[in-house]
Amino acid sequence: MIAPTSNSALDRNTPSRQSIWRLAWPIILANCAAPLLGLVDTAVIGNIGAASDLGGIALGALIFSFLFWAFGFLRMSTSGFVAQAAGAADRAEERAVFQRGCLIATILAVAILLLQWPVLMAALHVLDASFAVESATASYFHIRIWSAPASLLNYVLIGVLIGLGRSRQMLLIQLLLNISNLIFDVYFAAVLGWGVRGIAMGTVLAEWLALVVGLALVMRLLRQRHSQKHNVAEEFWSWPRILNRSAMLKSLSANRDLMIRTLLMLAAFAWFTNQSACYGDVVLASNHILLQFISFSAFFLDGFALAAEGQIGRALGAKRASAFDAAVRYSTELAAFTALILASVLWFFGPHTIALLTNLQGVRLSATELLPFACVYVLVSFAAFQLDGIFIGASQARSMRNASLASVLGFALAVNVMGAEASVIALWLAFIAYVLLRGLSLAVAYPSLRKRLFEEH
Repeated sequence: MIAPTSNSALDRNTPSRQSIWRLAWPIILANCAAPLLGLVDTAVIGNIGAASDLGGIALGALIFSFLFWAFGFLRMSTSGFVAQAAGAADRAEERAVFQRGCLIATILAVAILLLQWPVLMAALHVLDASFAVESATASYFHIRIWSAPASLLNYVLIGVLIGLGRSRQMLLIQLLLNISNLIFDVYFAAVLGWGVRGIAMGTVLAEWLALVVGLALVMRLLRQRHSQKHNVAEEFWSWPRILNRSAMLKSLSANRDLMIRTLLMLAAFAWFTNQSACYGDVVLASNHILLQFISFSAFFLDGFALAAEGQIGRALGAKRASAFDAAVRYSTELAAFTALILASVLWFFGPHTIALLTNLQGVRLSATELLPFACVYVLVSFAAFQLDGIFIGASQARSMRNASLASVLGFALAVNVMGAEASVIALWLAFIAYVLLRGLSLAVAYPSLRKRLFEEH
């Protein structure tokens, strides 16, 4: 029986703007480190390889981005369930969630390795590149695929650390991953002259190194928390609890819904890119640049959403409505303010950045003309990010799936109503409507969610 917590202790544990910022900034730094690696890979191959090698790296990275992003539910479901267990001071369930996630990730990784050939063939069929680029992509793929177990297990580790509010440890793992990846890539690709295969090998080794260090860190953390319990005789590994039918079905159900939600999001972005290509190479290139701005902004906004996940889950596990409300309020305020700053910076400095990214006059003009729409997108997108974090922390995957489905259907309707297939401006308006609907769909569900979660109070 856990002793009641004093009011002063409760006050200290109530989320504040400062505590959320302390959790968010390491996540933001970790997010921003990832795209720098892509620039290094591009620079290395761009200086020692042919154009087909650069194309192979680009398509190979795209394949794995889609493949691994589809399994991002491992991170999301783990963080929500771990945070709730932490809030309830249930150390055994914290460990069980981690171990259950590792089991599911391992099974999925084995399936990916077994199906690697049809996955590659399907991807090359869809991408329709030249023979030289396809050959380079295949060389990259056949090596990089062996990072699948490490990549999926790393999702689980990151989920545990976010759920426990250990964002600085998460930053250390991400920095280790990116720095070691950079060193390995330069060594294998440039020094040893392995080219595309060297880039792939460097990424595989970095993923496995991050996994080994991350596992050691998380295991040590969970063992420390296990030893803090009065009943330390309880087994650290409890297979009956890991394989508990009810808990396993709950985890699988959440993972299924989160995967559907992610695939629907990918479909919306893929359609936007594909439709951009229908307007010609200039519009495709300019929209690509603007999407990079949106992606960079997402790194910042996602930091507050991930910080909210852990705070929300722990408040829910502790059954503290006041802490839940504080986490929602302060994380949303910080995200909204950050979105305003990002949109303003993009508005004033966007044209200069576009000029630095391309010397093609047509692309510059097109991107500059469409820049205001990207600014609006960034400004209003914070609601979708924050509500995602809130619902993930509360493990409400079904609501997220339904909201994603509603927003994609709304996007399709907006495309038809606005005539987005005939006008690039209408396409951007429909895209803005899509991200607004993502936030609105969850905002509509939020009051009933809060009432349901705390109805006993």
